[in-house]
Amino acid sequence: MNIKNKKFKIVNEIVNFQINDPVASKVGNFYEIDPFPSYGINDDKNRILQIGDQNSFLKSLKTFIGFNKNIVEIGAGTCQWSNYFAIGTNNNVCSFDSSFNSLEIGKNFAKKNNINNISFVRGDVFDQIFHDEVFDFLICNGVLHHTKDPYSGFLNIIKSVKKNGYLVIGLYNKIGRFRTKVRKYIYKILGKNVIKFLDPVLRKTDKDSHDKIKAWIKDQYLHPVESTHTFDEILNWFDKNNIEFINSMPELSIFEDQTENFFSKTNRASLFERILSQILMIFNRPGAEGAIFIFIGKKK
Repeated sequence: MNIKNKKFKIVNEIVNFQINDPVASKVGNFYEIDPFPSYGINDDKNRILQIGDQNSFLKSLKTFIGFNKNIVEIGAGTCQWSNYFAIGTNNNVCSFDSSFNSLEIGKNFAKKNNINNISFVRGDVFDQIFHDEVFDFLICNGVLHHTKDPYSGFLNIIKSVKKNGYLVIGLYNKIGRFRTKVRKYIYKILGKNVIKFLDPVLRKTDKDSHDKIKAWIKDQYLHPVESTHTFDEILNWFDKNNIEFINSMPELSIFEDQTENFFSKTNRASLFERILSQILMIFNRPGAEGAIFIFIGKKK
């Protein structure tokens, strides 16, 4: 393990740090009740592998990672991505989250399916837990926008990335999340029965998957801590911290086709193109499903 801070207890095979920050505790407790994302009743190792391989980005990322790497997923939730990256590889995967219950679900899944190259750490992203420069890949998708200070959280987690290591950072987009913000108001007024018809994710979810439906509604419409961000804001984060911008989803420019190799170097486009790309998120699938955008960077 790459643990720097030794003030922890092992609880049910999970490295458990005490969380003192009230905001981190609030978010962790939010997911203790309804862990996100929820596993399906019939999900097993083969099913998680199938779901991951059907996602072109996840499949490309797993292929790019290759073998014999140290990987950390910050804000792993129930560890579905972490388990996917561990299956069939000799990589060392660390799942990190503030929700003990979420990690325990991921750990139990790994144990049941004999996924042995994965470890589980519960803590706060603002605490100094990992050694500096130990991970080849850091994945932090849909997490920093649920913290008290996303940029400070970013500064802390990138310390653990090796030089020439890669970062995958996913955040809610300030412009693209417009549809979700509108649905939030509708949900508060008319409730979940109406939102099930308006939310494209819920429309595709099996009606019998009550846990998945409940977890998605809570995560998208009832979260106690949430912020939104722009392309240029995250480019600025990268520039100030010697992180080379590699690629993004969606592309910074709508005038360029999305490359099949998400880890090939692309240009940053113009300010006009970047703004236009974010506006168009409102009308496409990413905007309909929460408007998370992903930036890939390489630490210099």
